[in-house]
Amino acid sequence: MQAAKDNDSGEAEPFYSLSVPGHKTSAEIVNEARVALRTLRTQRPLTPAGDQRKLFGSGSSQTPQSRPPSVFSLHASSFDVTESRPMPGIRLSPLDPKPMLPAFAKDEDSSLPKPPADAAEVRKVSSARPCLFRRPQGNFLSAEMVPLDHKDNTANLCLACTKLYQALKEGNLLGRRFEGRSMLLKTLYKLVDIESDPLRLKLAKIILAMKVAGKNLLSVCKLAFQICRNDRNDPIVQNEGLLDHLLEVLRTEDLQKNSEALLYCMGAIKFMSGNAALLNEMVDKGAVEMLLQLMKQMNNITGNDTHFSSLGHLLVQLTATLRTLAACPAARRQLLGAAAASELGVALELRAEDREVCACILSIFSKLSSYDDFCAASADCSRCYSIFLALLNKHQKQQDVVVRIVFILGNLTANSNQAREQFFRHKGSINTLLSLFQTYHDLDVNAQKQCHEREGAGESCPKHPSEAEDVQIKVIRVLANLSVHPSIGAALAASHRVVELLVAVLESKAIADCEELVIHAATAISNLSYYKVKSSAVQDKKLHIAEMLLKLLMSNNVDGAVEAVRGFGNLSQYHEICDFIVQKKAYKFMIALLDSKNQDVCFSACGVLLNLTAEQDKGALLMEEGGIGKLVECLQDFGPADWQLACLICKALWNYSENITSAASCFGEETNTLLLLLTSLLDEELVWNCSLNRDLRDYHKLYWEREFKPVAEKLLQRIQSHH
Repeated sequence: MQAAKDNDSGEAEPFYSLSVPGHKTSAEIVNEARVALRTLRTQRPLTPAGDQRKLFGSGSSQTPQSRPPSVFSLHASSFDVTESRPMPGIRLSPLDPKPMLPAFAKDEDSSLPKPPADAAEVRKVSSARPCLFRRPQGNFLSAEMVPLDHKDNTANLCLACTKLYQALKEGNLLGRRFEGRSMLLKTLYKLVDIESDPLRLKLAKIILAMKVAGKNLLSVCKLAFQICRNDRNDPIVQNEGLLDHLLEVLRTEDLQKNSEALLYCMGAIKFMSGNAALLNEMVDKGAVEMLLQLMKQMNNITGNDTHFSSLGHLLVQLTATLRTLAACPAARRQLLGAAAASELGVALELRAEDREVCACILSIFSKLSSYDDFCAASADCSRCYSIFLALLNKHQKQQDVVVRIVFILGNLTANSNQAREQFFRHKGSINTLLSLFQTYHDLDVNAQKQCHEREGAGESCPKHPSEAEDVQIKVIRVLANLSVHPSIGAALAASHRVVELLVAVLESKAIADCEELVIHAATAISNLSYYKVKSSAVQDKKLHIAEMLLKLLMSNNVDGAVEAVRGFGNLSQYHEICDFIVQKKAYKFMIALLDSKNQDVCFSACGVLLNLTAEQDKGALLMEEGGIGKLVECLQDFGPADWQLACLICKALWNYSENITSAASCFGEETNTLLLLLTSLLDEELVWNCSLNRDLRDYHKLYWEREFKPVAEKLLQRIQSHH
């Protein structure tokens, strides 16, 4: 910046005459910048000599010392997504379209007749007059039989069943101790064919309470399954307490002898879990622990066992129930306490060939990994990462499996450096991710070509994101999260394959078509651009990347523009990018974004402007579009709440005023406001009395003392000495 010349009167002439009322709106600034950017021809950028670059230093109030501090850059940030992958808490599909209710088999009591095989006999049995027990007297050793006609009102039959169950319970005759058990069961079985779910529910409850076994257990479990599959029966299922009896079956029955009965029992419980009240009841009654114990039993049965394959059906029902339970906070705490991740991992490893089981278990991990407590507990689960990587390599073309696993990895690596290290240490982990990235990017490119052909023929294309795009979104999210770790981020920044794939996404995709994919790719590149490492692939492609980010900046997508600014915040450390920003007039966007009133947006924009003002010939750009006034407004709005941002603003103003001869000519109408503001922000007592972050006072005070105060004091001294 050249010193202002004196006029004839001997008074200092202002460098620029600022007129606040005449400022353009942000919309006007952005529009003008877009027009300029679209019409400006591309020119070869000018690379200034290294000694021309000057930054804020700790020297005198007149000029900075030659020792510069670090230039502005934005540290990599992670994606922390709370959504869960497919499979919300809805009712799941039944085991089969229409489960039949086979005739009940002979019970363990020999007095119970076999089910008739002949059709005439079936009609004969059905037309017989069954009896229910009237409430017995005395010690229950005898009972009077009361005949009931099939034509009796089902409400009366339901009432009789209720009284019967209560009488048996009060007499401690449930189970196998009642001498009239066989006759009672025979009577109950004959009522099952009456088309009434409330009646069938009461019958199932009594039959289960009588501890039937074998085929009768299978039949009553199928009956319970058929009742529970209809969600309109949820209220009566809850009122009758059927869950208690089904959980008892899970707890006591032999897994290998009664696997089919357990299958239908588990299916009924799965349907119950679709109801919030029944779900809470399950949690209260210890269902989580029972299910994990049952899973542990199944995990002990190896693939060589004859039951291994058939138990896969039961495991599907069990894991589908756990998937629903995982959304309940109380159940989630129990799953964490029981180290469910480990047992689920074992099942996943054993059933790697069973796609349906894998889908259910991965869905559980998806839900659980959406919560910080689970991610923290699983950060060091090395075996889980091994299993996930093995499955990714095995099922690379199965999009539903791939997208779930990569979503889980994205959640686990969102907030934990320990998780990032654990995953990165596994041999081939990054190669596996990049192989997936390449595979689904190629599929996406081919799909785009086909889409253009269909559009030419007047046909419509699938909606975004497509399956191929969804996988890329999830893979990029993992890469972006991994890059937050200093050493991993540096390694990824040096990987040409990583950077080339990310750039390829930005080249091939318009943000209007698939916003999430483009923004994820821009975020990952912004993260990697933070690292200035030897042989940096980002540095090699920095001008091309800048072109891609410029497209985002010019788009009408706010999130895309903000991410582009963040990327420029790191890339503007390079001379070539600073020249590019000036040449393309992109700095006008940065100044316009200072009006956003969003703290993070202002921080990124200020960072770019700071790096620009570090260039000797670019400081005057702040005078355009009211840049100085907007920086002062940002300092006023965010100073006491964000000393890091306040420090950036002061550094930018320091660099801008490097050749100051007059405060009025340098800062114009903002001079007095800036003087008062800096004086206030340097008043320690005033600052801490009106701190916006009292809970973080120690942290803020430390940053204020070490970072903001030295810069602000020197800037204030410079302005005062030239005022």
